[in-house]
Amino acid sequence: MTVTWQILRFTLVGAVNTGTYYALYILLGLRLPYLAAHVLAFALSMIGSFFLTTYFTYRTRPTWRKFLLFPLTNAANFTITTAGVYILVDLLSINPTYAPLIAAASAIPITFLLSRTIMLGPDTTRTRESLTETVASK
Repeated sequence: MTVTWQILRFTLVGAVNTGTYYALYILLGLRLPYLAAHVLAFALSMIGSFFLTTYFTYRTRPTWRKFLLFPLTNAANFTITTAGVYILVDLLSINPTYAPLIAAASAIPITFLLSRTIMLGPDTTRTRESLTETVASK
């Protein structure tokens, strides 16, 4: 699979993940402050994003190593979007309903490069066991 197809698939997964995140953000925002809603929605949507990124974007198996490293690859995304939401809402007085969408756009290139490194990096013999095989065998 070429990098171009990976970018297209990554973009599609990102759109689905953003929609999931945003729906959760809006729902959670009915009861929580906007930053708490952002953090919780981000964490929940990341799990779904991991499996979509693994199976659909890079067509690879999910492993425990990738699962454990995936949140680290999103640390840049989290930092950029959280700072962006804060800056847009508190400093620029942008409506908190739209701020996460604007902030998320700036994190896309960094997230792609980091997730590609994790998903396509070499697995060691010890980490080749996939999550699905582990769960199925129990």
